[in-house]
Amino acid sequence: MRQKQNTAYVLGISLVAAMGGLLFGYDWVVIGGAKPFYEQFFGIADSAHLQGWAVSVAIIGCMLGAITAGSLSEKYGRKKLLILASVLFTFSALGTGLANQFTPFVIYRFIGGVGIGLASTISPMYIAEVAPAHLRGRLVALNQLTIVVGILLAQVANWQIAQEVPDGATPEMILNSWNGQMGWRWMFWAELAPAGLFFILAWFVPESPRWLAKAGFRDKAFAILEKVAGNTHAEEEIAEIDESLRGKQEKMKLSAAFKGAMLPIVIIGIVVAALQQWCGINVIFMYAEEIFSAAGYSLGDMFFSIVITGTVNVVFTFAAMALVDTILGRKTLMLIGFFGLALIYLVIGYFYNAQILGLPILILVVSAIGLYAMTLAPVTWVLLSEIFPNRIRGLAMAIATFSLWTASALLTYFFPVINKAIGAAGSFWIFSAICFFGALFIWRKLIETKGKSLEEVEKEFMKKNNK
Repeated sequence: MRQKQNTAYVLGISLVAAMGGLLFGYDWVVIGGAKPFYEQFFGIADSAHLQGWAVSVAIIGCMLGAITAGSLSEKYGRKKLLILASVLFTFSALGTGLANQFTPFVIYRFIGGVGIGLASTISPMYIAEVAPAHLRGRLVALNQLTIVVGILLAQVANWQIAQEVPDGATPEMILNSWNGQMGWRWMFWAELAPAGLFFILAWFVPESPRWLAKAGFRDKAFAILEKVAGNTHAEEEIAEIDESLRGKQEKMKLSAAFKGAMLPIVIIGIVVAALQQWCGINVIFMYAEEIFSAAGYSLGDMFFSIVITGTVNVVFTFAAMALVDTILGRKTLMLIGFFGLALIYLVIGYFYNAQILGLPILILVVSAIGLYAMTLAPVTWVLLSEIFPNRIRGLAMAIATFSLWTASALLTYFFPVINKAIGAAGSFWIFSAICFFGALFIWRKLIETKGKSLEEVEKEFMKKNNK
């Protein structure tokens, strides 16, 4: 029998942790609106190399933040890493807007990337370790909701801050305009408000009870679990945590995640994380202008980003939160996502090849975005926060998130090369094949984790993947 829970309490601390996701989304997207203006300011508009460096340096920061988050969170706890991420976001937003030279600008963007890497690793993991089993899916999906809300906020902020650019404006006119001197700075400074709020609120959330138990603070862990869902819940959870850690509380090194029974589960996490990036949807986000241009459209970047991408992302993420802990669960949603995208990409590729452009392509692309937002986008983070054993969760989550950002960097770099070589149709057919592989991988390797404690998931996963 389920005891009454302190729903307001667990929702409140989950929302605070999920602010890391909001800042992740904002910091990731804000540069797109500032790009036409800071490029003129720093004199890099004619250098493709420096333009790419300004955008991609954040991904390098993400990779560093992700891979160090594991060892740091195992040593110092999840809460301190949330606070550190908030500091990095604040420092990056302030410094990027103040920069008067390109090198400091790039350094502050790198710092923001480290913050994204930390937040993308710690926020979902922290929520999973605090939330009751029957609410865990939708509460971790809350982190994805805040990511897409952060993206939408950045798009709206860019739109509202930028003053209208006259048709035919020359580079010199853009440089000497308010946008070219101050507007792009305010786009970054607008992040200071949520970053500062995150910094303040992060001090008031409790430490992860599972980290506390692992670190030897069993009484503190029990008190938090009791506050979440009552005495019986706390006793059951502590007993399961103790069993999962019994005789295995030695200091964990990175190599421990790649040994023995841990290796198959860590590999699954790495593959799931990479597949979320290689499923093709991020290409639509990053190269929307090229894709729609090839389809015969000349939609403005802001129209596409704000009205279509942002709205569809938010609406369908809400749908995911309604489904992930109820009828469908994690595995079914992932299968629907991969298989559905594979079919959509097959059709998109055919339409490009047959020159059936315009509205049909627009409908299919928006359908793909909605399907991704309802399935792979949030559920990947839910699964990654659940599938790893207690004793290596921080390290394994860091490895999986590092895999995700590495996959993102490779995709960002190689897509233009692939697209130029084989065209839009061939590119979408490649992504279709990747998604078919993803569906098969999920079918064979994953278990359904809905409604199970993290310790129950650990037992079942270890049994399935170490036969």
